[in-house]
Amino acid sequence: MCGIAGILKLHNSADGPPPHPLDAIPELWLDTLDESIKHRGPDGGARFRDRASRPDGTIVDVALVHRRLSIIDHAGGHQPMVHDGSRLRPDLTYAPGETPILAHDAAPDGPLVAVAFNGCIYNHRELREELETAGHHFETDHSDTEVLVHGWREWAGVPDLRIPLAGHLEGMFAIAVWDRAAASIYLARDPVGEKPLYYSTMYPKQRSLHENDLPAGYELAFGSTPSGVERIARHLTQMGTVVDLRPATTEWIRNGYSADLISKRVKPLPPRHAGLDPKDTIPRYSATTTTHLESTNDGQPIRGTGHANQGLLTSILHRAITSRLEADAPLGLFLSGGLDSALIAAIAHKSRPDIKAFTVRMPHPDYDESDAAADTAKAIGIDHTILDCDHHPADDLIKLIEQLGLPFGDSSLLPTYWVCKAAREHVKVALSGDGGDELFGGYRRHTINSALNRRRRLLRLIPTGLLDQRRPSSRTTYLARLATAARYAGYEELLAIFPTPDLRRLIPELDGQPTGDDTFRAVDDPLRHDFEHYLPNDILRKTDTASMAVALEVRAPFLARDLVDAALRTPLDILMPNGERKGLLKQVARNHLPNHIINRPKQGFAIPIGEWFRTDYGRMRQLLHDQLRSTDPFPGLADAGVNINMGFVEQMLKEHDAAGEKSINPWHGRDHSQRLYMLLVLSIWSKWLDRLRRENAGENGTGG
Repeated sequence: MCGIAGILKLHNSADGPPPHPLDAIPELWLDTLDESIKHRGPDGGARFRDRASRPDGTIVDVALVHRRLSIIDHAGGHQPMVHDGSRLRPDLTYAPGETPILAHDAAPDGPLVAVAFNGCIYNHRELREELETAGHHFETDHSDTEVLVHGWREWAGVPDLRIPLAGHLEGMFAIAVWDRAAASIYLARDPVGEKPLYYSTMYPKQRSLHENDLPAGYELAFGSTPSGVERIARHLTQMGTVVDLRPATTEWIRNGYSADLISKRVKPLPPRHAGLDPKDTIPRYSATTTTHLESTNDGQPIRGTGHANQGLLTSILHRAITSRLEADAPLGLFLSGGLDSALIAAIAHKSRPDIKAFTVRMPHPDYDESDAAADTAKAIGIDHTILDCDHHPADDLIKLIEQLGLPFGDSSLLPTYWVCKAAREHVKVALSGDGGDELFGGYRRHTINSALNRRRRLLRLIPTGLLDQRRPSSRTTYLARLATAARYAGYEELLAIFPTPDLRRLIPELDGQPTGDDTFRAVDDPLRHDFEHYLPNDILRKTDTASMAVALEVRAPFLARDLVDAALRTPLDILMPNGERKGLLKQVARNHLPNHIINRPKQGFAIPIGEWFRTDYGRMRQLLHDQLRSTDPFPGLADAGVNINMGFVEQMLKEHDAAGEKSINPWHGRDHSQRLYMLLVLSIWSKWLDRLRRENAGENGTGG
């Protein structure tokens, strides 16, 4: 679990001798990348540089940057890990601030392979045994990184990527492999998207005639955070602005997340994708075409599909959890009052009786699950500690948004950060229940989706203006959301922070434009939809951001490769028999937990953000009003064609306050908790970018 980054540059030999490597990739650029990822790895940092030639004469420079959070093999797992074909070469790396070492000068011969890696490979011992049988000699005791070094040589398939390195791995990972023999770099990201990887490419004005070839002058920057990559992209493109906004801004405002980034220059490497010197299109290393299959007429799943029945699910879940218990650092697990973490705790405790469970007491009693978690821990017999979180909502929010470099709109980022921060005082690795809801049907929208599809014509007739929307969790508020979903985009509307009517009032330019939201789009498989979109772009991005802000490794057993595959192959009526959320998972849990824990209502992991906006708890109201009522709340958005209707923003502020007042009038106010939170993070992010623009303008001599 670490932070990685790097730069690749191609030089045309016909243009004369290339610049010196330290001029081609200045050390200052590596400092910039290092600064953006250092919070992810406080246990060490190192860099690697090399230069190689391609058969056509192109000269390639590469630099890798790594920050380590040491979890497995403290002595042997240092990165970037370099191998010269015969042995590991730690002497070819150097620490930040030291004199740079140029590998092509220090070791000019040999097929060097260098790896910078973020994550954990859970099947590394099995792969090590397989590679040793194939003749590879390992030097570290049990480093999972060394498996990648030898695995690349064995399975790279260069230039054929049909059976790439990533396809052999069970784990969470973002990987960069430099292959001197091919003078290329290989980037890969895990199948679900647990670990992030962002990149930016630049091509010369004259593109190659062969689209599969990279022309001289091509440049690539990548890293674990978009903020660092964006700054390097500015250097590569020699452009003064930090971020060029584009239409994805609207999607971020609407949902609070997106698979795409707002910047024109930086892209996320999608889950289950890998490629050499990534271009505009990056191939998948796994098709992942499995989907929830149908049942036969008698309710039995189709034979031979590999669906998850109770016995198979139990076996896979045990393997998934036990495989995630290896660590050379203190390991524990998060325990809430819900089913997912309770089941993980019960199984993990049987395999490792000394494992500890942690629950953080939330600052509001209505959102605190510590009593329920204590009851679960007692039933399991696991060592359990309830922690009080050190929370500073306003300051923490600013820190997290600026550190991530994205306007992330999920308010549960804050409690997730507090849980991670409190647990980090005791452990360095924690197991979580991420993925359980998306794979097994844990959300109310999963069960309501079929009714939405069938009855949308009736639902769209409901006059939402007559419904009480003063409380975010009330039935009338949810009915209003259903009616809006029936009128517009369907299931996707249920996930929106700003439903279409509100979004068009917020951004008037969208009103009357064909946005695609006027067409009802039935989603037949809501679990698959959430697995592919909501899980990687919201849930996993949130967990990575919150946990790595305090250098805590979080592992998600539900996202094990075999478990994901089995769940996606299972018919929905088997996963949720009779419409019961997590019905199949509950059947498995009955062998480990008492019924009152299994049947406990789902509470969710949230904070009373709307109440805090009214009461100024943790300075949240002050921050909200300081940001949204400032002279320029969203600097740069208007220049990008995104004009925020400040009149509607002011109306939301007043309606939200009114919804907290006592009244028997159902139209007295409207709760805008999440919408105001989204605008708050958008303002924080916009002002952060504006500050960077001003700094860059100063660097370029164009003003302060």
